[in-house]
Amino acid sequence: MDVVDAHCHIISADLAAYPRSPLGGKQSDWAAARPVTAEGMVARMDETGIAQSVLVQATTAYGYDNSYVVASTRKEPGRFAAVGTFDPLRPDATAALAEAVGAGGLSGVRLFTTGSTIQTQGEWFAAPESYAFWRQAQALDVPVCLQMRLGPATAQAEEVLDRFPGVRVLLDHIGYPDIAASPGKAGEEVAALARHERLYLKLTHRNLERLRDVGERAAEFLEPVVGAFGAGRIAWGSNCPAAEQSLPELRALAEDVLAPLPEDDRAEIFAGTARRLYPGLGEGGQ
Repeated sequence: MDVVDAHCHIISADLAAYPRSPLGGKQSDWAAARPVTAEGMVARMDETGIAQSVLVQATTAYGYDNSYVVASTRKEPGRFAAVGTFDPLRPDATAALAEAVGAGGLSGVRLFTTGSTIQTQGEWFAAPESYAFWRQAQALDVPVCLQMRLGPATAQAEEVLDRFPGVRVLLDHIGYPDIAASPGKAGEEVAALARHERLYLKLTHRNLERLRDVGERAAEFLEPVVGAFGAGRIAWGSNCPAAEQSLPELRALAEDVLAPLPEDDRAEIFAGTARRLYPGLGEGGQ
């Protein structure tokens, strides 16, 4: 099977060239305990049968300094695409975004509004001060990964999607829906977001583990979500090495949970969607 990993992280062993500068001043535990270099990621991909990967900036290691994912992508053209963390509130957001995805080498950007080191869900991504960024992302057709938790900030996310309907937005980890509490309710809540035609879902181990744990009830989530969005708006990402499992284990987890889906749907989720979002990856693997 052709596989593209739409969400993995790399961290350099060279602290002088790439000093740590985590967003919020706190480095994530995984970044310290199990970092993987670009070269290490290539080796893991080869071991796992993954053709290409999207290197998503390790925000809890480097903050807004995207130089390592960019440099690593330039060393492996066609194998990697780079997604960097971006500050949409910076005064020069319009020019900075154009530079970042032009000569800057990024294929997309990420807004990190919450995470393991930032527990409070930020709503700044929808502030009026961010509108210049969203207008530019729409004009440039730049994919924007939105790292957020559904719930209190869902209304803000929908406000942005309604105001800027041309922006392609990827909801990292599908916004952490509460599958464990109720697969059906979580599925309905996510499916309701499909009305935003340029919204995509990034399916990772944070969702797949919950789906595995609920067994046959996983269908209560998958059926409405895949039915509403279509597989062509869902992409699989390993979240390696933030996830504790190995890359082969993460791929196996995804294949097991998604096995009930039609082959064409799985082909989209495992590769097709990511290739359309990031055309720099090309039409096929290495």
